[in-house]
Amino acid sequence: MNNNNMATNNGPLKGLRVLDFSTLLPGPYATMLLADMGAEVLRIESPSRPDMLRGLPPMIGVESPVSAAHATINRNKQSLALNLKNPKAGEIIRRLLTEYDVVLEQFRPGVMDKLGLGYQTLKETRPDLIYCSITGYGQTGPLKDRAGHDINYLALSGLASYSGRKHSGPGPSGTQIADIAGGSHHAAMGILAAAYQRQHTGEGSHIDISMTDCAFALNGISGANALAGGIEPQLESELLNGGSYYDYYRTADGRYLSVGSLEPQFAQQFFETLGHPEWLERVLQPDEQGSLKRDIANAIDTDTLDEWVTRFANCDACVEPVLTFGEAAQSALMLERYMLCESSSANGEPIPQINSPLQFNGRKPVSPIAGAALGQDSRQILHGLGYSAAAIDELCSDGATCWPGD
Repeated sequence: MNNNNMATNNGPLKGLRVLDFSTLLPGPYATMLLADMGAEVLRIESPSRPDMLRGLPPMIGVESPVSAAHATINRNKQSLALNLKNPKAGEIIRRLLTEYDVVLEQFRPGVMDKLGLGYQTLKETRPDLIYCSITGYGQTGPLKDRAGHDINYLALSGLASYSGRKHSGPGPSGTQIADIAGGSHHAAMGILAAAYQRQHTGEGSHIDISMTDCAFALNGISGANALAGGIEPQLESELLNGGSYYDYYRTADGRYLSVGSLEPQFAQQFFETLGHPEWLERVLQPDEQGSLKRDIANAIDTDTLDEWVTRFANCDACVEPVLTFGEAAQSALMLERYMLCESSSANGEPIPQINSPLQFNGRKPVSPIAGAALGQDSRQILHGLGYSAAAIDELCSDGATCWPGD
């Protein structure tokens, strides 16, 4: 693991400054993406209700153990501890807005308004403010005040209804699709679009990210077909959800092989390598799909994963092994693409991490620094805003802020 292709913190978003009021996953992952591209991100964290991600095991490090997930998802960010219910916190935020031009928050609708930190209030201080709100169901609508999690957003978006198996129904995803593909990525895209608009108009924006809206938008192909043709997508009924031989197949040693040989040239190579070129003619016969999949499954179940990998190694048929995470991390593909990196904690301990997938001119834009301790940068930030040492101590004694060791 090395950081040899890392740039020296000079990413394409250098100069974009973000105040991040979010916790857990959707908001922090979005600001991780921005920080990985060079944005300066300052987390505003509660001294009394710390981010639950900080306590998510496993904890790594010897001198000061930290959550591996928190160290990654909040890398390259500073931390200012603020009790937002304290009247003095609002003044600190307004001072920060002279320097920071983006706000990201993840509270339920109306919470930031009650704290005096809503968009309409803050844009009086910073008229060109970009303000991104991530919620489960949006700032408007019948469910705007309802609690939810990734599994609920996927359920209400329609995606879960045709993701799974007929015999067992919908299944939990290995990753949080609505949270990340929905909330995090759309928030980052929205912020960058608003920043581009601001360059041309000087105007700010309030971006309303509903994770359910975004998950619904991910029904790209099947949803378009359903709206146009009036036919609901069903479990194992679509081309890409198990309704064709595009699927995973169990090998003799209990591993799995992914088969994506849809195009004719790939299908021909697949069936020839499988040892049954005559099965190719069954691909276009709808009534044959069930029996074809059973025949493929029986054929693949005769040999081990390694044997199939060797057989398909030089075959351009869109057939690949299902790797464990550990195998993927140590694969030549991930290593040569610099998808592993090593960050450093506050005390200098190395922490292995998944690297940013983005390269600019052949280099990753930012060298990683593990997520900061709660309030680690409080004193420094407040001093930079013009607060004297005595005033900072008073803010601490009043419960408005804190730093490690308090």
